[in-house]
Amino acid sequence: MSKTDSAPFSYEGLDRVIHEKARLGLLTSLMAHRKGLAFADLKLLCGLTDGNLSRHLAVLQEAGLVEVTKGYEGNRPHTTCRLTKTGRRRFLDYLAVLERLVRDAAKAAGREAPSLGRLGILPT
Repeated sequence: MSKTDSAPFSYEGLDRVIHEKARLGLLTSLMAHRKGLAFADLKLLCGLTDGNLSRHLAVLQEAGLVEVTKGYEGNRPHTTCRLTKTGRRRFLDYLAVLERLVRDAAKAAGREAPSLGRLGILPT
């Protein structure tokens, strides 16, 4: 018997690296912008300070989920952030677990939960 069978509500796929609120927002923003985002744009989209954004990006980068490229535009420093292939896959896997969690909660409440696939977020 697997852990999933014996503990169906353990939701093992809820990755702590991704699950933190700010990092969840960062990954969602980057998922919506395949080519990546400038540090300043990401900061505004997620409502983070420079320091908070830097720290969360470092955690995501250490986990191999995000690639951070530093360079210059003219004479000004420019940092671009984008999801790695691994980051995109892990985020989609994470969303699938969240979808299962929502379905389980809706079922327990006696309601039908919409599928993320039906919402256009994940393939059905």
